[in-house]
Amino acid sequence: MNEPDTKSPRLTKKRKLILYAIVIFVLADIGYLVNQIVDQSKRQGEIAKLNSSLGGQNVPSSVKPTTLEINSYKVAANMPRYLIIPKLNIKAKITVLNLDKDNRIQAPYNIYNAGWFTGSSLPGKPGAVFIDGHVASWTANGLFFNLKNLNKGDDIKIIMGSDKVYSYSVYTTKTYDVANVDMAQALSPIGKNKQGLNIMTCTGSVENGQYTKRLVVYAIPKS
Repeated sequence: MNEPDTKSPRLTKKRKLILYAIVIFVLADIGYLVNQIVDQSKRQGEIAKLNSSLGGQNVPSSVKPTTLEINSYKVAANMPRYLIIPKLNIKAKITVLNLDKDNRIQAPYNIYNAGWFTGSSLPGKPGAVFIDGHVASWTANGLFFNLKNLNKGDDIKIIMGSDKVYSYSVYTTKTYDVANVDMAQALSPIGKNKQGLNIMTCTGSVENGQYTKRLVVYAIPKS
């Protein structure tokens, strides 16, 4: 007479436990994916608000340029090519900025680029060179995240397309409420200087999709 199979029930229980574990794992994975979708949706909503507050401008790219891309960047000989700030470990491409349809200065298309406003002066010419850039995006710190850490006397350089170097020294920094930025000053050399370099970025807190203040670093040519 055959003995009863006492192992089969135990194996069935093991299989059930394994199946339960798989189901729990799958459900947890689905829950994670749902949360990711919800987070992404919220992020897109925040970006949409930011887009609206910027008057419809495109949200800048957060793709960081490679060292090769930066080093191979070319512009005309008489145009600004690189912004160098040794204290902040910055070497950034300088792109061209114009006015948008609402007569406002554009911002760089990438948070890691600096932008030179064509309505301002060129290095070595009378007037102020105006450089604009991002402090951050929704996902990453931008080129000028640490611009607030510059102090009087810190070095800044602009390298031209011809490789000629113009050297500046930080003179002072000023912070303005976003609704009361002194653009006449921001586009002019500081004090009695005939030449200058002024760098602007956002600062303060974020309210209704935009930063509440603007930071301007005023620099003068090094003698």
